Amino acid sequence: MAAPGEHLPRRPASPDGLTPAPVTPETSQERRARYDADEVHSLRERVAESRWRSRIAARRSLDAPYRAGVGLVGGLVVAFGIVTIPLPGPGWLTVFAGLFVLATEFTWAERVLEFSRRHVSRWTAWLGRQSIFVRLAFALLTAAFVCAVLVLTLHVTGVPDWVPGWVPLWR
Repeated sequence: MAAPGEHLPRRPASPDGLTPAPVTPETSQERRARYDADEVHSLRERVAESRWRSRIAARRSLDAPYRAGVGLVGGLVVAFGIVTIPLPGPGWLTVFAGLFVLATEFTWAERVLEFSRRHVSRWTAWLGRQSIFVRLAFALLTAAFVCAVLVLTLHVTGVPDWVPGWVPLWR
């Protein structure tokens, strides 16, 4: 099985050898051929092959509302995740969960999810190759950003009454 991103064509160099030539994105037919050759099925195809989904798809009066419902639920989960990204908690995890829900029905969401997986894997691998000092610097910067957002959010929305009085925030 191919590694993530391995199916993408390499960018050939332009005649000057400095800038990469543009690469056309993979078409849906090429992706389908790649899935067929590897005997890999996308999440959307696996859901479509399930028995319960086949029954829904057989009736047009159920299929369109089902797809609209999946789109609505997935969109709401993604929107909630985007709003909660800067706050402490699982913001990015919520965004990926919403994309996962959307990818069960929509090809575009499947492509976005694959793109995200590929880039998160590359980022994680890059950070893992860095020295301990670089990793600690990223951890400290992330913690400082989260604390700053939390304090700013509490300042704008007001500190709840259940927060102890010794917490140094605006009241």
